[in-house]
Amino acid sequence: MIKKGDTVYIRTGADKGKTGRVLNVDTKKRTILVEGVNNRKKHQRGTQKAPKGGIITVEQPIHLSNVALAVKTEEGQRPTRIKKKVIEDGGKKVRVRVSRRTGEEI
Repeated sequence: MIKKGDTVYIRTGADKGKTGRVLNVDTKKRTILVEGVNNRKKHQRGTQKAPKGGIITVEQPIHLSNVALAVKTEEGQRPTRIKKKVIEDGGKKVRVRVSRRTGEEI
């Protein structure tokens, strides 16, 4: 499960190999918005708030299947799969995400 604020690795598309921070997750459409990735040009008409208008760059959402959670390794940011683990924390059971590549908590 990828959450807001996680660092993800782009696996497919024009931005393949890039990493970025997750800004938004849409669970119904199964898409995420990644900072600095999948940028598109948008023609904006002038309004009262922005009278100039013009061409602006906007980040577009990416489908969840095209990204993987990224973890730090010796080689840098690498993609990983995650598993859930239940641990005891002060008498309470807590579910945590664990990297399959490194075995560390995320």
